[in-house]
Amino acid sequence: MTLTGELRCADAAELDRVLTHLPAHVALTRAEPGCVSFDVDPTGDPLVWRVEERFVDEAAFDAHQRRVAASTWGAETAGIERRYEILGRSRDAEALDAEAVAVETETAP
Repeated sequence: MTLTGELRCADAAELDRVLTHLPAHVALTRAEPGCVSFDVDPTGDPLVWRVEERFVDEAAFDAHQRRVAASTWGAETAGIERRYEILGRSRDAEALDAEAVAVETETAP
């Protein structure tokens, strides 16, 4: 399973949240069972980050999504725009989007 795309900060406050929480998020994700690679790299635009994730299978990717939803990173960056493409999922994009919205709604303060 792969996810590629961008994390797009709207302003300096969102950027500060990313800079504060990204190192721990990357370390925790890379330590997850089934994580093949996980990179979040700055682009030429200081507010935009390139995201590339690879997991051995859908189950590992789903476990990652559940961990992130319950994490500090998930809470601190919930409102930051993401433009992702996910390949290798057996479920369609609409089902994934609906699930992501449901998880964010459940974890919102």
